[in-house]
Amino acid sequence: MIAIEVHLDADTAATMRHDVLDGLSADPKELAPKYFYDDRGSQLFEQITDLPEYYPTRAERAILVERADEIIAAAGAPRILVELGSGSAAKTRHLLSAMRDAGCLHTYVPVDISEEITHETAESLVQEYPGLVVRGLVCDFEHHLERIPNGGGGRLVAFLGGTIGNLYPDARRDFLARLAALMEPGDRLLLGTDLVKDRGRLEAAYDDASGVTAEFNKNVLLVLNRELGADFDLDAFEHVARYDEAESRMDIRLRSLADQSVRLEELDLTVDFAHGEEMRTEISTKFTRARLEDVYAEAGLEMSGWFTDGEGDYALSLARPL
Repeated sequence: MIAIEVHLDADTAATMRHDVLDGLSADPKELAPKYFYDDRGSQLFEQITDLPEYYPTRAERAILVERADEIIAAAGAPRILVELGSGSAAKTRHLLSAMRDAGCLHTYVPVDISEEITHETAESLVQEYPGLVVRGLVCDFEHHLERIPNGGGGRLVAFLGGTIGNLYPDARRDFLARLAALMEPGDRLLLGTDLVKDRGRLEAAYDDASGVTAEFNKNVLLVLNRELGADFDLDAFEHVARYDEAESRMDIRLRSLADQSVRLEELDLTVDFAHGEEMRTEISTKFTRARLEDVYAEAGLEMSGWFTDGEGDYALSLARPL
């Protein structure tokens, strides 16, 4: 059985205008990383995940391949798997298979911004897992968490890919606290987080030798040119990726290579950039186990499971509501 609910904002263009106006008015200037992901941006990110320097996707997949059975057992054999930012559910199939093998798989709830991908994924999964119920939600999960269906205390909510690291501390705490408020005693959160490691490896992962990540970063300017009538010259900016030791996070920016002005017609806005000025496009926080335990505690959660890859580069952790 497949049921897909669509809860997209009526005017996504207005949301984008608001976000970009706020970001370009900030100091330093900033753009929300969700605007990387048009069709071209999504294709570029898929290329990034295959780069030799970019380890997080491989490490997370390795944990799921090797330890999905352990994760499902530690989560209490949940009947419902909810996935935030589900996409094509490529990695999630390891969890679904472990639930099937444990005899507990009943319902999958993919939550994604793309209606097309959600329908395609649902159709594929009901063929692969006979009897599976798919209740898809097409929405921006940051704003529509409360639409996740109640599971009677038997849900595993998966938030994979290290995406939690893209949120600033206050936003991260608020997001996890909202999740905790929705969770019942038998529910568990499965969270993917990249771990603190050598600066050289981190910076290489976000600034690969072949330049794919730089192209991906600049793609956000193409999105603004197309959607907001902007006239960003991509050759007038360079990709910058550095590790901020104090904040334990990668800081991704675009640096202006000249004094320049950029016009955004849809915003009736002209923005000046000084030579050398940097505009942040993404952060990616890295964690230790102790730090993540503190993050959970602040949000009303308690760590109940910890699973890493063989190299200790990446972690999937389980958490339960306090």
